[in-house]
Amino acid sequence: MKTITFTVTNDLTYDQRMQRICTSMVNAGYEVTLIGRKLKTSIELSQQNYEQKRLTCFFTKGKLFYAEYNLRLFFYLLFIKTNCYCAIDLDTILPNYFASVFRRRKRVYDAHELFTEQKEIITRPFIRKIWLAVETFAVPRFQQGYTVNNFIADELQKRYGVQYGIVRNLPKLNHIEPMADNQNPFIIYQGAVNEGRSFETLIPAMKMVNARLLICGNGNFMEQVKQLIQQHGVESKVELKGMVQPE
Repeated sequence: MKTITFTVTNDLTYDQRMQRICTSMVNAGYEVTLIGRKLKTSIELSQQNYEQKRLTCFFTKGKLFYAEYNLRLFFYLLFIKTNCYCAIDLDTILPNYFASVFRRRKRVYDAHELFTEQKEIITRPFIRKIWLAVETFAVPRFQQGYTVNNFIADELQKRYGVQYGIVRNLPKLNHIEPMADNQNPFIIYQGAVNEGRSFETLIPAMKMVNARLLICGNGNFMEQVKQLIQQHGVESKVELKGMVQPE
């Protein structure tokens, strides 16, 4: 059976996108391993039809975390059985590249966003310069890859001459029965609470919405979210739930 290894920097628990991708690959006949990191606040992983591995790091954020995690990931990838390495985003691309070269295995890049154009990157010129150097070095060496829309595919082709396929980030289609209780409607935001996710617009807008907002997640914008909730007086309409360690 063909094997493929995916790598991320989160703790796997709430990564529904990777759960869908890995399950789809298993259903297509692949043996799949998904590698992430383990945090002090990480909960027990749910059972999946693929292997899950979490690496433990001493550092949990910043440049030291990325340096340590990439080093640990590289050595782990060197000694596992796999036919193909798949780097999810730019922050795991270097270990996958070097491991694929040493092991003479195929490699694939999952470019589900323009990493170097994120708000938390472009507002920090020195950090952006580093990630642009990583992107410029690595992406042209990943001739096989995929992304989530035509805009990103076209941009990567313009920058680096790669032609990536499109795999849209859509939820699994499930039939959901209408809720019987229409007296307490609510909206769920589930994911990273990071800069660039439009909380500055979403939270004040809740004053005009006849529903509660449940924010499930954490990230580098959480303190600002708390301030926005107080600033706009929507404490009764916005609830913070499912708190996890920032990624």
